[in-house]
Amino acid sequence: MSNPPIISVIDDDGSVRAATHNLVRSLGYAVHTFASAEEFLRSSHLGDTSCVIADVRMPTMSGLELQADLLARGHSLPFIFITAFAVESDRARALKAGAICYLTKPFDGEALIACLDTALEGKGAATGE
Repeated sequence: MSNPPIISVIDDDGSVRAATHNLVRSLGYAVHTFASAEEFLRSSHLGDTSCVIADVRMPTMSGLELQADLLARGHSLPFIFITAFAVESDRARALKAGAICYLTKPFDGEALIACLDTALEGKGAATGE
């Protein structure tokens, strides 16, 4: 059996990180969690990550800034954004840059699972909830 896809979860809220980690791991994926975008960028997991689940609003570097930074570096990873702030301009920016989904907290676990399925199948952008 091949190695499971690696999902990197980036959120400054520890409880969201833990809950998302547990859900994603229960699906059989390998999961790495990070408290900030900078922590993820400094990690050794950038090259082996199959999909990023990132909070939009984080201190220092936002999830949207992380997505832009990775695209500028030539890393075209599937992104699923999660946010407590339903700001249409953020959603539009994320999807325009190629995000798979943009989910508003609290989100349904089934919605995240559907987004992961889409991201890992490479089916293109979906609107999320």
